[in-house]
Amino acid sequence: QVQLVESGGGLVQVGGSLRLSCAASETIMLYVMGWYRQAPGKQRELVAIITSGGTANYVDSVKGRFTISRDNAKRSVYLQMNSLKPEDTAVYYCNAKRILGTQSNYWGQGTQVTVSS
Repeated sequence: QVQLVESGGGLVQVGGSLRLSCAASETIMLYVMGWYRQAPGKQRELVAIITSGGTANYVDSVKGRFTISRDNAKRSVYLQMNSLKPEDTAVYYCNAKRILGTQSNYWGQGTQVTVSS
């Protein structure tokens, strides 16, 4: 099982920036990596995904503000969050989905992001 550990969350004011990191316990070369978030009282939603080839996709609400990236050599995926808004407040989860060979789906423990207005 792949262990995923998120870091970089915290309290930030409106308009500020945070960079979330997700470190994996083993190679992520065969995984589609993603960031999800869940706000209180709401369903968990996909924020951004990035394929093994580096193709990224984002939910409309974060386009132009968030950037997902990956470093396979460092076994890490990142989420740069700029121009943060109160509605970005949520627990952010790292996800790894293997689509080749044995299909697997792993989650990190989550990291809290709070944007104060």
